[in-house]
Amino acid sequence: MKKFIRRGALTAAVLLTGAVAAVCAALPARFGKNASGAGTTATETAIAGTYTDMQAAVLRQGASGGEVKEVQRRLKEWGYYSGEADGIFGAGTRAAVIAFQEKNGLTADGIVGAATYKALGMNDSYNVLVGQMQNSSSSEFTSSDLYLLARTIYAEGRGEPYVGQVAIGAVVLNRVADPAFPNTIAGVVYQKHAFTAVSDGQINLTPDETAMRAAQDAVNGWDPTGGAMYYYNPAIATSSWIFGRQTIAVIGKHVFAI
Repeated sequence: MKKFIRRGALTAAVLLTGAVAAVCAALPARFGKNASGAGTTATETAIAGTYTDMQAAVLRQGASGGEVKEVQRRLKEWGYYSGEADGIFGAGTRAAVIAFQEKNGLTADGIVGAATYKALGMNDSYNVLVGQMQNSSSSEFTSSDLYLLARTIYAEGRGEPYVGQVAIGAVVLNRVADPAFPNTIAGVVYQKHAFTAVSDGQINLTPDETAMRAAQDAVNGWDPTGGAMYYYNPAIATSSWIFGRQTIAVIGKHVFAI
């Protein structure tokens, strides 16, 4: 599900999440006014922004996307989850998370926060999500969407020039916007036979900083392809169907088409 996420300045380390939450708990009743009844102070605004950013990087029941799918995949591999790794955080996923947390001495709240990410071996994912929010402007996509887009770019286009990596991200987003395709990044990426990286498992690789920047540039509206819906490498592609699409750009080793 698309939604807007607020990205404030990240002013505290991840380890201070609990302390920030405690401070923020006192804010809602008077948020927007300081002790004198005037405006919210700069410190309060920064703290609230920090807490919102950290909360946005947390996975809980109702969340969806590539990060949820990866959590499910790991929990299933370790015997905590028996459902399908579909990227939808439902009751079954929550129960599996709680079981995992209990086994590993974590707070069994069914929420995948910093400590649970770390126990799952996904600490880098959490740090990337929070760090990306620190440097990003508002977006219609969640942090999990952005991270999945970066994983797709890295898996499909590492080694391509930077503009070519942005172009791959743009194709994914062009499909999201087109009614002929799923209307979410996860839906497009995991559509059956849509991307080789999903079929061969490379989608699970951790993206580098270049892929993260390329994903953000694509989300910010840069489309080097001019509206492409498909891309392929003519040196290795075997589908006669794809060769019949109209070429609109060639970037690096990829042909981009509509």
